[in-house]
Parts: sequence; C-alpha cells; structure tokens
Amino acid sequence: MPRLEDVAERAGVSHQTVSRVINDHPNVSKGTRERVEAAITELGYRRNTAARSLVTRRSQTIGVLASELAQYGPANTLLGVEQAARDAGYFVSIAALRTVNREAILDAVRHFLDQSVDGIVVIVPHSETLLALAEVNAGVPVVAVGSLGDASVSGAMVDQKHGAELAVRHLLDQGHRRIGHVAGPQDWIDGVARAEGWSAALRAAGLEDDLLVVGDWSAGSGYDIGRKLAAERTATALFVGNDQMALGLLRAFSEAGVRVPGDVSVVGFDDQPESGYFTPPLTTVRQDFEELGRRCMDLMLDGIEDGQSVGTTVVEPELVVRRSTSAPV
Repeated sequence: MPRLEDVAERAGVSHQTVSRVINDHPNVSKGTRERVEAAITELGYRRNTAARSLVTRRSQTIGVLASELAQYGPANTLLGVEQAARDAGYFVSIAALRTVNREAILDAVRHFLDQSVDGIVVIVPHSETLLALAEVNAGVPVVAVGSLGDASVSGAMVDQKHGAELAVRHLLDQGHRRIGHVAGPQDWIDGVARAEGWSAALRAAGLEDDLLVVGDWSAGSGYDIGRKLAAERTATALFVGNDQMALGLLRAFSEAGVRVPGDVSVVGFDDQPESGYFTPPLTTVRQDFEELGRRCMDLMLDGIEDGQSVGTTVVEPELVVRRSTSAPV
C-alpha cells in the first residue's frame, strides 16, 4: 500500500503538507492542494485509520442505534445523522433493532462500546429508551434523538408538540371548532408529544379535546380509522399524526364520498416527498431531518472534545399549507 511519504514524493511536497491536505487544512495553496490530490488519486493512497486511532486514541466511528426504520421519520433521521457524521469525518456503525425493549437496547450499546466507538447516537423513539440508557455508564458521549435527554444523555429533537400546535392553530384560523386527532402509537415519544400539542392548542382556544383515535403510523390504520370517521361525521377537521395515516384516511374518505376539504379538512405530519401529490395535496408539518442530523453531531462533537458536555438542541418544525384544508362549509 502506498504511504504518506510516497504521496509527498510524487507531489514534490513534504509529508506535513500532504497531511494538511488530507485533513483539509486551510493554509495550503490551490496549486499545491491539486498536486497532492492528483498524487493521492494516481497512487491509490488510503489513510491508515488503524494507525491514526493508535495515535489519537479515537476510532473516528460513531455508533448509531436505530429502530422502526420502515417509518419515514426514523429512516430520514438516520440519513441526516449519517450525512452529518461523514461531513465531520466520522464513520458510522449502525445497529438496527427489530424489537424494542430494555435488553435489546442495552445489548446494542454494549456492542458499540466493545467496538471502541467515540460516541453513540440513539434513534429509538420509544418512551423506555432513556430508562434503558440510564443503566449504562457508557464512558463516551450519548445523544438520544427525539428526546430532550437527561443529566447524562444529550438530546436532539424536532419540537413535535409545537408542530402539532401549528397544525391545530391553522385549522382554528380557518374557522374549525370540532377538530379531531388521529394519533400515532402512545408508546412513541413523537406520538405522545403530537397528541399533547393537539390537546393544548384546543384547550387554549377553549375547546374540547375529546375526538381522539389512535393508529399505528401505517396507511392501513389510517384507512380503517377513516372508514369509521366517515360514517360518524363528528369533526369538521382532523389533525393526523403522520402523512402515511393521512394517505389511508384520504382514500377511505374518497370511497365514502367525504369531500376533502369540502366536508373535512385534513392536516398531516412529516411532509414526506409524496404528500404534495396526494389527492388533494396534503397540508402538513415539515421536519428538517438534515438540520436535526447536524445539530445531533454538534452535540456529539462537543461531548467528544471535552468528555463531559451534555446538552439539548431543538429544531423548529414548519407548517406547509396545501389544498387539504379550508374553512368549514
């Protein structure tokens, strides 16, 4: 394998200059950088990460523990974190949980620690996650995505409650007074927070929060709930816990002859790429997963640098208004 010195000789520079180019140091002229990069490409040079780890005592690897990756939110959170980690010069080792329980979480964390990762990101959006993490003395920074964290675990989250409040206030501004909520599972942190935001916004307006049904995030559950709601006609507007359930609900309403937004207005959550192409295009709440990933890695890097930093960062959601909402008829 070519060495750093081989690259330096081919480029006609010192090995210190090659190191600066590899580490993207700003004090390298454009011409020198181009010669070194050309030499790296010609020789097929690869950085010896094992040797570097011995010197720095860091593996340049972040462990990411994730679950529910079939769902849009967790999957895109993982992509955001992975991109931010690579931008910061870290590799990512992923452990995906098929089932979420205390033992599975603890086993995965211990596996990462055996790999000598520099930090652990946890994307397990269930209420028991922090309880399980509290049992581990990791010795490396841990960031729980989707929560505020605690005294020993940093937290990075989108403000789910505020996002739900944005959705409900939009419907209130349209003139709706009977606003129901199709909630996500209540053992999910996001499901609970969105239900709390819906309830808080209604109570702040002096309205009842009695129209609540719970789904499982899937379009199928949205469809089943939509068929029941179409028969009952108890609400003029619905805040649905995610876009997938909204998709199923819209189909059920269409089959039952319920007009959206003529008879019922519908707001979703996530702003997945297809939501603008639903029939009608869905008003929804957008989450910025790239920004969430960057904020997560900022917390991680702070913890790696000082070994003690624990913090919280919150990303604000955004209401995206399309054609599934209007004033009640």
